[in-house]
Amino acid sequence: MRPPEFALLPRAELLEHEEVDALAVRALTERIEADGVVRDPIWVARESLVILNGHHRFHALTLLGAHRVPAWLFDYGDPGVVLERWSPGPLLTKEDVVARARSGVPFPPKTTRHVLRYELPERSTTLAELRAPGPAQPRAARPSAGRSPSR
Repeated sequence: MRPPEFALLPRAELLEHEEVDALAVRALTERIEADGVVRDPIWVARESLVILNGHHRFHALTLLGAHRVPAWLFDYGDPGVVLERWSPGPLLTKEDVVARARSGVPFPPKTTRHVLRYELPERSTTLAELRAPGPAQPRAARPSAGRSPSR
């Protein structure tokens, strides 16, 4: 398994597997705009570009006109990336998450909970950098760096 890598990914390439709470997105949008920075990159499965953690940040960045999204890329098969649920319900697999994202029929908000069995370094990105229309990093070449989880 490759270690997590930080990248600025084209927003349009990312796939969502979970719906969001509109009020939470609005509050997060206001906070990011006021701070001018995204403090925590979202988590993305390297192979499928499915968002694992950070759907609310993704939506906030969309509303703020970001062309790129700061992300930690993971090998989804890595045993250090664990899939859980926020509340009781049927067992879900990582394959279920990817299939939902590809189907365009997302799970309700806060269905899945991804947990890392290791720490990520801190990695903030300015909103100005994300709004800039410059080229996003190609999928083949992605540098490293980073920060820890939050939704």
